[in-house]
Amino acid sequence: MLPPQHILRVWKRFDTFPMERLTKLWIYNQGRQKKQRDVSEMKEHRNRYGITGNCFDLAIWLLDEFNRESITAYPIGNHLFTEKAHAAVVALDEAGNRYLCDLGDQWISPILIDKKTEDYTETKLSGFFPGAQIQVIPNGHHTEIRYHRPNGKISAQTYNTKPLDFDSFLRAAEHSQNLINPKPLLECRIPYKNEIAHWEFNNWESFLSTSEGLLIEPKKTSMEEWAIKINDVTGYDEDFLMEVLEQYSRLSKLHFDVK
Repeated sequence: MLPPQHILRVWKRFDTFPMERLTKLWIYNQGRQKKQRDVSEMKEHRNRYGITGNCFDLAIWLLDEFNRESITAYPIGNHLFTEKAHAAVVALDEAGNRYLCDLGDQWISPILIDKKTEDYTETKLSGFFPGAQIQVIPNGHHTEIRYHRPNGKISAQTYNTKPLDFDSFLRAAEHSQNLINPKPLLECRIPYKNEIAHWEFNNWESFLSTSEGLLIEPKKTSMEEWAIKINDVTGYDEDFLMEVLEQYSRLSKLHFDVK
């Protein structure tokens, strides 16, 4: 179910890239007409501030990297032009087998989604998604992913894997960048013991999803504490974090002491 090395090599360039909507609010508040950044601007911001972006940003950047390596890939999406919109990528190997590549949900690795190949299995698998075993159940242009958590909880989501026209995808991306959720969110993959875990900062709380279960972290009492914590985990520029967290605190109508 693992991708071939040439696909995996490109994917692993993004191992330290969080998915977040902090950058989205920061760009939005600049008052510019076009909110969706191109890859060159995303690279500039990454170099300057250490930041990445949301699922659309990551999908666009990943597609560009695949294209540079002459790997066939296309964008996919669910609930486009709504607040629930989610973007990902499908990459094809030399035999035309499809691999789901979802940086937005912070997968550890792309995964095979074609039933017709001898490598396919519906068995629960570890090592693809942080803090959960997964099952892949393809059905035409849709692929269901089932997540089996350590506490026995099972959840699922279905991807529409039909290729999207890139111009239409960019319009959906621009629409998404103009929809602002007042709750800050950042997710990233981090090493934990002998595994890759999923760290999340969500609505002024943080927690770690591991194979041992969900580990809730102590709440922070100031903007500065959150900026330091997120910087420690992601390397994001602290001045950027202080600026955008202040913007979110105003949206959320929360008050923190800024030291």
